[in-house]
Amino acid sequence: MRSTANTVEEYLASLPDERRTAISAVRDTINANLPTGYEETMAFGMIGWGIPLADYPETYNGQPLGIAALASQKNHMALYLMGLYSDEPELAWFREQYDERGIKLDMGKSCVRFARLDQVPLDVVGEVIAKIPPALYIERYEKARAKLPGPR
Repeated sequence: MRSTANTVEEYLASLPDERRTAISAVRDTINANLPTGYEETMAFGMIGWGIPLADYPETYNGQPLGIAALASQKNHMALYLMGLYSDEPELAWFREQYDERGIKLDMGKSCVRFARLDQVPLDVVGEVIAKIPPALYIERYEKARAKLPGPR
């Protein structure tokens, strides 16, 4: 469900209590571990974190280069970890952390789906966010874009 909220505060206020609590806890974890150079905004109807266009304008869609996003969907909550999308070492580490904790990971390419906060190890989320500073993320983004066919 795409939100029409203009601010993070409006977005959080629009959520049912249980979801607001879960989304707020994940958000607080991300913000506490976010490397310098990323900023929190509303993006694509959800809370997002990315590199501002003023710092890196060379994106494929003219939007800030997003590292993570957080949303309350119809049937679940979702944490989008685009920094894991390129299957770098952090993805294997992330999956192992869930296995070690005995938590079932419901994940697509970058989307971690959860129904309850106890399905998200916040320490792991914080650590994976902290592992990918903007310079590393830009390097990976540019490497991935260079592999695509057609003009840049």
